[in-house]
Amino acid sequence: MKIGILGVGHIGKTLGRKLSAAGHDVKVANSRGPETIDATVLETGARAVTASEAVKDVDVVILSTPLNRVPDIAPLLAGVPAGTVVIDTSNYYPGRDSRIAAIEAGQIESIWAAEELGRPIVKAWNAIGSVSFALKGTPPGTPGRIAIPVAADDDSERAVGMALVEDTGFDGFDAGPLAQSWRQQPGAPAYCTDLTRDEMPAALASAEAARLPRRRDLSVAAISERVGDGTTNPDSEYGVRLSRALFM
Repeated sequence: MKIGILGVGHIGKTLGRKLSAAGHDVKVANSRGPETIDATVLETGARAVTASEAVKDVDVVILSTPLNRVPDIAPLLAGVPAGTVVIDTSNYYPGRDSRIAAIEAGQIESIWAAEELGRPIVKAWNAIGSVSFALKGTPPGTPGRIAIPVAADDDSERAVGMALVEDTGFDGFDAGPLAQSWRQQPGAPAYCTDLTRDEMPAALASAEAARLPRRRDLSVAAISERVGDGTTNPDSEYGVRLSRALFM
């Protein structure tokens, strides 16, 4: 497939590497220009381009930016054909994104993003830690293979998201429509807990919407105390242990 990725942060850079290694035609872009993209992102065949070039003539656009950047991205997607699948990997963290009134009032993050973009989206790769995503992918059928939930309103678009998750080394798990995507948001039992396909249904079902923000904020405080600078992610084993202790 032809894929454009906007954002080459913790998740975006791994997406670029894994999807191009899987044989997809991948373009990557950031807000600062192609010359600023680290060469390691391009080692498996991805090409660095401008943001406007990244969304042109592609089958899939993947947004891997902070959630508060979504309104800025909307104009870039205005001319993208309706048949192009848009996948969003972001999560809402008020300390980073500033408070978004609609989400604070209870709107589901993915639905807010879809409304801001003015088009349907798929939610994927948001519920795995960046270190686990980079290091823990395995071939299909591997015992204990980690699953990643994928939510979308359109069945065919959800299937595309799940297939691409498989190409990055994880089991794509059908998490239903966007209205249920809150079950894979920060603070939920399925979020960054490295669960298998068999473990995922119970984790999604046991999520309690009212408890997610408090649990999310507790994890942020614990991670900040451990790593200090607010930009470094903890190692995967600590992150998974913390998420399981707080969210499950």
